[in-house]
Amino acid sequence: MSTMRLIPGDMREVLARLISDGVRVSAVVCDPPYHLTSIVRRFGADNAAAPKPGKTGAYARASAGFMGKKWDDGDVATQPDTWRLCFDLLPPGGYLVAFSGTRTYHRVACAIEDAGFEIRDMISWLYGSGFPKSHDVSKGIDRASAASAASAAWEGWGTALKPAFEPICLARKPLSGTVASNVLAHGVGALNIDGCRVPSEQSDGGRWPANVTHDGSEEVVRAFPETQSTVPGKINPAASTRHVYEKYSPRSRIGPRDSNSAARFFYNAKADAGDRLGSKHPTVKPVDLMRWLVRLVTPPGGTVLDPFAGSGTTGMACMAEGLDCIMVEREAEYVEDIRRRIAHVRGEDAPLFSVPQ
Repeated sequence: MSTMRLIPGDMREVLARLISDGVRVSAVVCDPPYHLTSIVRRFGADNAAAPKPGKTGAYARASAGFMGKKWDDGDVATQPDTWRLCFDLLPPGGYLVAFSGTRTYHRVACAIEDAGFEIRDMISWLYGSGFPKSHDVSKGIDRASAASAASAAWEGWGTALKPAFEPICLARKPLSGTVASNVLAHGVGALNIDGCRVPSEQSDGGRWPANVTHDGSEEVVRAFPETQSTVPGKINPAASTRHVYEKYSPRSRIGPRDSNSAARFFYNAKADAGDRLGSKHPTVKPVDLMRWLVRLVTPPGGTVLDPFAGSGTTGMACMAEGLDCIMVEREAEYVEDIRRRIAHVRGEDAPLFSVPQ
């Protein structure tokens, strides 16, 4: 059974204690704050004057933080010192996986690199459930009591695109030699390619995992082009031409044609009600997506660290993959969420992991 360790508190303080205690982990997989609401710094401080609601209440809502939560304020994910703590808990070759927002990814990736990591790739997670948080320009003109003609001229203009993907930074602590020597010495440093292949009728072993993944929604699937490929059949020994695509090659397989969205070539994780399990957290990720990510970067029997545990989805993913997990969460309401969710998955009245007081 996987060991789940949940530690409430500020991740910087907790990780510093873990380092001093000599704790080491195999990989770090996390979903840190995206820091999308800069207005909190001006109006949301505990000693700040209450913001004026105005005609729409936008300032009052935004000053409370992203989706009403102040934990998205600040700059913890854009500070190299934050990621240096993760760096110090990993052996040479250990991987870090960190979600981010499209507007702030560059700062997070730079901070991770400045902490000493090598940026290995960026994985794009595509989804169809996003909605635009756009300001209607024409209505703004109307509210300012401007001429209706000016308002009409700007009808249909806004300030934001519909969100449809989140970037995921894939980074690695530098190796202590070659990949081969590093994996033998430290048990990490390579990606679990075969374990993360995408099932395919055209390939017995599945397709090579790509740096694009998606939620399988109809909207996303339709965005990919239609493609055709040959479903595996018998080897054709009679073909006389060589080095020609598909069925004309002596080594190719002849079978019925398969025509469908190219989305089938990429891993997809479909979120469902079980992903949330009643969690109050506003940004719960699909458990299947987190399973794929922890499996990609963690050796069998390894330990995953999530310093921004949130709803505990990384822990649930580790349970499903047979991995140990250390979770750190500052917000008391989410600590309780994590306890309840993992206890529910285990079918127990009380969770079997430590929660230091």
